[in-house]
Amino acid sequence: METFRQARPFVSHPDYKKARNEALSGLQDEINKGSIYPPVLVLLKEFSTVPHCFTIQCCYGHFVHEKEPDDHNLAQLAPYAGIVRDVQYRIAYLALCIENSYPGRELFQDLMQITIIDPDYIQFGSADWFWERNKNSYTIQVEPVRFMTQDRAALDIMEALYVENIRNRFFNMLAQVVRKHQNYFRPLSDE
Repeated sequence: METFRQARPFVSHPDYKKARNEALSGLQDEINKGSIYPPVLVLLKEFSTVPHCFTIQCCYGHFVHEKEPDDHNLAQLAPYAGIVRDVQYRIAYLALCIENSYPGRELFQDLMQITIIDPDYIQFGSADWFWERNKNSYTIQVEPVRFMTQDRAALDIMEALYVENIRNRFFNMLAQVVRKHQNYFRPLSDE
């Protein structure tokens, strides 16, 4: 994320519902085309049922090397430990727009908590590119902090194996967060 920075504060977003409906329609189109990677498909479908957010973009993260040269491969790294030395990591992330509401602000906090897995490898913030299109857009990403403003990183195999483990834990925690918010009780009035 070349324009990644600290999370911006919430602002008014009067077109939230319209933007959400358009995003959900676009997501359904992508699902129908079969263009969403299986590891994130279920997660995106679950997020689509949460009324206080909508997803904008997502990437599972890819580990590209001499034995797996496809930029979009989903191969696990463990079989290549000791065989390859250098790995080009393509960032794992979820970008979403969050409603400026009580449940939305709680979702914001829950997403920020995911960074405790390892703040040197998971960041939560705003990307200018997404914010310009939808106010209150936030990104949570798995990327070594020294590369946090880039879409890819050159890693040695040992660090790449660590990043893969962090990425897997990251997506597991995202699944827990979305399930909590699918069942979120909406108060009668927002604060």
